Amino acid sequence: MKNIPLDDVDHLDRAVLPIGTDYPAGRVLDWHEHRRAQFLYGATGVMVVDTADGTWTVPPERAVLIPAATPHRVRMLGVSTRSLYVEPGAVPWWPARCTVVDVPPLLRELLLAAVEFAADYSLSGREGAIATLLLHEIAARSPLPFHVAIPASGDLAALCREYLAAPDAGVTNTDWAARTALSERAFTRRFRTETGESPAVWRSRARLLAAVPLLRTATVSEVSGRLGYASPAAFTAAFTRAFGTPPSRFSAGRG
Repeated sequence: MKNIPLDDVDHLDRAVLPIGTDYPAGRVLDWHEHRRAQFLYGATGVMVVDTADGTWTVPPERAVLIPAATPHRVRMLGVSTRSLYVEPGAVPWWPARCTVVDVPPLLRELLLAAVEFAADYSLSGREGAIATLLLHEIAARSPLPFHVAIPASGDLAALCREYLAAPDAGVTNTDWAARTALSERAFTRRFRTETGESPAVWRSRARLLAAVPLLRTATVSEVSGRLGYASPAAFTAAFTRAFGTPPSRFSAGRG
C-alpha cells in the first residue's frame, strides 16, 4: 500500500500493515499517536522524532521503532518512508521507548516488497511469510545511539528543545543555571537526575545530532564550522566516537 492513511485500513485483521508514503521536504507530522506500534523507515532523507521524553534523529537508511499509543511528532527532511504498523499483541518484545536501528539489505528488501501488498493481503504463502519474517528481522536489530533524553520538568525541557533547534557551542552551564534561577551546582545535579547526563555532555550530543540533518546539504567542513568545532578533524572524531560512523557517511560532499 502506498500513500494510504492508516485510519483507512487499521480495522483490517492483519498483524502487520505495510504502508509507503512520500512526503514533501520539511513536512511536519504534528503530535499524534497510533493504536499500533510503528516501524518507520526512511528510505531517503532524515527524520527527527520527538516524544515527551526524548528526541530521536533518524539518518538515511535507518529506522525508528515507535511504541503503540505514544504521542510523537515527526519532522521529515526529504523523506520517502516505508512503515509497518503492527498490532501490539504481535510484538510483546517491542521497546517501551522509541529506538533507532539499522536497516540491513535483507530487511530493506522485505520492506520494499511488503509495501506492494494489497491491504487485505493473503496470510498464507509468500505475503504472509514476508510479514512474519519482517518481525523476526526487526526483533534482531540493536539500538543505535541517535537520541537525547528530554527532562520531565517544563523549564529544563524548554532549555533542551530550544538548544536542539539552534545549538550554540558558546552556551555554558552557568548560562542555563541562571535561566532556571539555580546555582550551577544545583542546576547540574537536577539536570543529571532527570536525563542521566551532565548538561555539558547532553549539549555535546545534541550538537552532533543536529549535524545529521545539516549533512544532507553541506560538507563535513561546512557543518563543523556551523556547529562551532575547532576543525573538521575534531568534528569527525567526536561524531565517530558518539555514533560509530564518520559524518562523511551522511554528507552531501567530501571535506
